Amino acid sequence: LVGSGLSLLAFDLDGTLAVSKLPITEAMASALRGLLDRFDVCVISGGALVQLVSQVVDRLHASDEQLAALHLMPTSGTGYFRFDRTRRSWEPVYSEALPPETKQRVICALTDAAKALGYWESETFGDVIEDRGSQLTFSALGQDAPPEVKARWDPDGAKKQKLQSAVARLLPELEVRAGGSTSIDVTRTGIDKAYGIRRLMEHNSLVPQQLIFYGDKLEPGGNDHAVIATGVVSIAVADPTQTLVSIESIVAATQRPPASSGGPSCPPKPSVESLVGDVRRVITRPFLPSSQTRLDSGLVHRVCELSED
Repeated sequence: LVGSGLSLLAFDLDGTLAVSKLPITEAMASALRGLLDRFDVCVISGGALVQLVSQVVDRLHASDEQLAALHLMPTSGTGYFRFDRTRRSWEPVYSEALPPETKQRVICALTDAAKALGYWESETFGDVIEDRGSQLTFSALGQDAPPEVKARWDPDGAKKQKLQSAVARLLPELEVRAGGSTSIDVTRTGIDKAYGIRRLMEHNSLVPQQLIFYGDKLEPGGNDHAVIATGVVSIAVADPTQTLVSIESIVAATQRPPASSGGPSCPPKPSVESLVGDVRRVITRPFLPSSQTRLDSGLVHRVCELSED
């Protein structure tokens, strides 16, 4: 990564940085602060801005300088927000809301399809249909359903797929796609995380080689899969634990940019050639010992026996 031209790391939220709808852990917050000292960081999610703030920003305990390096892209990038240090608030770079009449049609379609399929539950946790401005989201068990309850509702994703197909037939002019484990998202046509990543690059004058994206649903049909088409290096993780290991590895392997002293600086020496790394050809393979015994009696012992050479 050092000298590779990497400028920004983008992350899906639920399943990648945090357990679905839960805040990031203290360990993840610490790792992200270290990352923000070195790179810009984007969190892109199908969730609303308030969800990104409550799950990430409120638990991050970051400085204003670190928050200035954070990019928030709710609703798959149809909204883009940056931290304004003067106002100390998240201000929109842009925000693309659906017209009121379109939202009403979407609400009717989601309700009718869910009831016709028998997926309109009587006991729910929070709002079943949430207006996120540029996106409407149906959550079968409500927005605040516990992760373990959601996992039991549709373990193989069959219900969600049937509902997605039924709603898509009712709204052919809109984009209807699978969201989280029990949710369906409806947006304008062509809106997915690839759309958000492209807008992110456009607004920051970046090329795909300068970004890395992490997601837990990069397989075909997953809500992160579209990002692959952007050409950005995309890394699949199984859960936030794997993401944490990778972030900590990057933080450990890279240096913080030197703080400006305000004094005169020496100009860089001219160079005829530059060697630039290519992150597309880097594979991260964290070393995770199966036990402490393996470290004590195996690796450390072997290192101690190495010759001076």
